[in-house]
Amino acid sequence: MGDFTGNLYSPPSLPAPKAQQSHPEEKPLPVKQWGLHYALTLLGFAVAIAVNLWVKQVAEVVIKTYTVAGFRFTFNTLYRLAIGGLILFYAVIGLFAYSNPKRRAQLVNRALFRFAMGLTLAVWDVLGTKLLLLPQPFFPRPAKILEAFLMEAPFIWENTLYSLRLFAVGFSLGVILGIGTGILIGWFPKVYYWFYPFLKITGVIPAVAWMPFALTLFPTPFSAAVFLIVICGWFSIASLTAQGIQSTPKTLFEAARTLGAKTPYLVFQVAIPHAMPQIFTGIANANGFAFTTLVMAEMMGQPGGLGYYINLSRVWSAYYKVFAAILVMALLFSLIMKIIGLVRAHVLRWQKGWIKE
Repeated sequence: MGDFTGNLYSPPSLPAPKAQQSHPEEKPLPVKQWGLHYALTLLGFAVAIAVNLWVKQVAEVVIKTYTVAGFRFTFNTLYRLAIGGLILFYAVIGLFAYSNPKRRAQLVNRALFRFAMGLTLAVWDVLGTKLLLLPQPFFPRPAKILEAFLMEAPFIWENTLYSLRLFAVGFSLGVILGIGTGILIGWFPKVYYWFYPFLKITGVIPAVAWMPFALTLFPTPFSAAVFLIVICGWFSIASLTAQGIQSTPKTLFEAARTLGAKTPYLVFQVAIPHAMPQIFTGIANANGFAFTTLVMAEMMGQPGGLGYYINLSRVWSAYYKVFAAILVMALLFSLIMKIIGLVRAHVLRWQKGWIKE
């Protein structure tokens, strides 16, 4: 039976299953194997830099020089610095993993992918820059994409901050409303009876379909976009939160009542902690939906943001700027997902050893 003497529901204190105890990732890896994959991780990116440096430029390509903070850059210079930054990053990560068997296993697991990523950049550089065989301007060379940051870094940064502000407001409200609605639907049968059908109906409607109404009902494009992000995140979080609340075993409630627990304790210290895995699944799903809605809303009426920047660049056929914005989006989305993952790992730390990692 779970332990109700603390603040949160905790799982039974049983030994970890044998399958978990013998998980292959937990076995120490030989240092020699770590060294081989560590070198492989860095080699692909080193090849990418070598190709950019030493493969002859065959096609006629205009290479402009920019002055940034007193230093002169071409897009090739920035490209080499960016790849060099990746090499330094993975070099530090690899050395950090040396003393930890689990991290060494993770390094080995991702080494081939990173090596292939470096070779892909090298091939792309040859086809897109050295030979210019890719259709232009639709498939810009990798160094050309980075040139957008040399040309108008302040403008990209301004639009990135606009997107972050819009996303933070909309997604935060979506999480709060989604969890709150899910708790009410999952706990109170009358709320479930009246509101769950409405939740199902609105959940299948794409958020962008609400755009004409949002632009009419809300006074500013920003508030209209916030509404769309809230709508798309609310359904996923609310539905999974309600399912998590409803799936709480009755034995947990009976044990808590035996110890004198009242309704608030049952909700906040039993049902909600039990539903936390589903809640975080809903938040992770909603993050993807919200990010997609964010970009679409910015492309269809916002005065700023990465979606607005993409739309503006597309009009002028500056597809390398479009790819630059996509690169920023990918980095932002990965960072947000990483933060959500860290919060989840902390809140659900009791799951360690019980679920497949």
